[in-house]
Amino acid sequence: MGVISTDNRKITIYYHSENSIGKQTYAYVKSSEKKLHAVDISKTNVTGTQWAELASKLGKNISDLINKDHPGFTETYGEDSAIMEQHDWLKILENEPQLLKYPIVIDGENYIQIKSAAEFKQYIDADSTGLNKEPLDQQFTEDDDA
Repeated sequence: MGVISTDNRKITIYYHSENSIGKQTYAYVKSSEKKLHAVDISKTNVTGTQWAELASKLGKNISDLINKDHPGFTETYGEDSAIMEQHDWLKILENEPQLLKYPIVIDGENYIQIKSAAEFKQYIDADSTGLNKEPLDQQFTEDDDA
């Protein structure tokens, strides 16, 4: 069992309130019919353990959660950051949460990195119509292109 609680009747969002995608996604999540647990990482300290669990549940490396194109990142860490260790990436997220690449939404047992607010809207619309609730990037296979 992880340190992040999940509930089928609740949506949790990890977002940065000063990021436009974060603000827009928060508005969509707030308008859903489920209870909301919002974690504004600009005001709430997220631990390294929580970041590691979020990355694991998303099936990503911790470095994948960080916006390496953000001017603050390249200014501080340079462009050759591939040599960093996992604990280095955790420290970056802990100390500079504005570098979170995309908001993370937890809906029941589903962990989704939201790349646009419209993506979350499609996810909720699909759920309300009884369609497949898999994250959007996992709903389609190569066979669907035919």
